Amino acid sequence: MSNDFIDGRPATTFWIIGGAALIWNLFGVMMYVMTVTATPESYAAQGYTPEQINFMLSMPVWATSAFAIAVNVGALASLFLLLRKSWAVPAFVVSLASVLVLDVYNFVIRDTVGTLGLMPLYIQATILIVGVLLVLYARSARKKGWLT
Repeated sequence: MSNDFIDGRPATTFWIIGGAALIWNLFGVMMYVMTVTATPESYAAQGYTPEQINFMLSMPVWATSAFAIAVNVGALASLFLLLRKSWAVPAFVVSLASVLVLDVYNFVIRDTVGTLGLMPLYIQATILIVGVLLVLYARSARKKGWLT
């Protein structure tokens, strides 16, 4: 199957990637909501230690804002992609930039790995890779004329 226009429309792979991007970013929105509504009791119920609970609840406003921007703009970018709007490209770039800000906070400014282990590093690496791929895909779709 080709990614070229078929009867004036992108091939099925475009819609699959766009749908997967939307699901991915909506999952991110869900994770954001769960993070900002979490309580010490909810973290304790998940097996977090008191040190880890304090760590999770001590995120500054600017880092929380970067998280919110990353996931919400990412979901919006995915909608733009599905609507075949060129605004998808800068929106994915803003989302990716926000992920980078959050990563600097989590892995440079504070010791996330030392407190929570390696899993957050693996998760953030995956998020970063997907973010880069979505930017590249949206740029490619725009270059092919699929986005207006």
